[in-house]
Amino acid sequence: MTAISPPRPAAPLSHLAGVALVCVSAVVFSTAGIFTKAVDANAWSVIFWRGAGAAILSMGFLMMRGGFRDEVSRFGGVALLAAVVAASGTAAFIPAFKLTTVTNVVLIWATAPFVAAALAWLLIGERPGLKIMLTSLLALAGVGLTLRGSVGSGQLAGDLLALWMTLMMAAFYVIYRIWPGTPTVLPNVLASVILLVPGWILGGPMDTDGTEIGILLGFGLVFAVASITLTEGARRIPAAQTALLGALETPLAPLWAWLLLSELPTAWAVAGGMLVMVAVILSQTTFRRHKKEGVSHGH
Repeated sequence: MTAISPPRPAAPLSHLAGVALVCVSAVVFSTAGIFTKAVDANAWSVIFWRGAGAAILSMGFLMMRGGFRDEVSRFGGVALLAAVVAASGTAAFIPAFKLTTVTNVVLIWATAPFVAAALAWLLIGERPGLKIMLTSLLALAGVGLTLRGSVGSGQLAGDLLALWMTLMMAAFYVIYRIWPGTPTVLPNVLASVILLVPGWILGGPMDTDGTEIGILLGFGLVFAVASITLTEGARRIPAAQTALLGALETPLAPLWAWLLLSELPTAWAVAGGMLVMVAVILSQTTFRRHKKEGVSHGH
């Protein structure tokens, strides 16, 4: 593989915009378990209808923005790779919610800072700063507390799918960090389209209740918004920070599951979620201080 030079640090305003966009995506993504578990449709039917809604709405966004030709002109091998990686992650993401708890999925997902940091360090030499590593360890401690309350649950298959989803999305972050000029919307549209065929064959989506189809198309809208804000934000900030900000989903998703699905998190999960929130807040305080001192973000 040809050596790739590390990307230049983002400009202050671009960095702040990246932080805001990734935070929005985390909040929106935190509702995914609610959409998935609120319907009786099987996982592949959920993937089909969510993907159809996301593809249509994403294309509508792109056309309204007037960026279709530009994204097509920049669509190449890297964009195709991003689409395949995103599709692989989604194919694991939805079944994981069906096979294990919302809390388990989001807590395994919270290990993404370590996966993304390792990949970015290996591929482009983007070494996370000491404070980012320490706050990531704090987030990991929160994950450990929550998983402590889930030992012996017998939900290994769902947990392993969540682990694969985490690996794929960490790779997705790093792709956009290495090649920030990669189009953001078309790869997400293609990822949804790729999954329509297995969704049709394995899920039998036409047998889905009409009301549930509406819910799942709404899920597609949510997914499209979250995907667009995530990819736009990920290109502006270091991969490890993107993944760490994504940990905002960790305390929010179990909260929605408790309020809307009566899926009560354990005391261990509550304690773990609080640690993750503290880690996120501390990491952002750190970056604001770096901005004032003129130190490069994330280095």
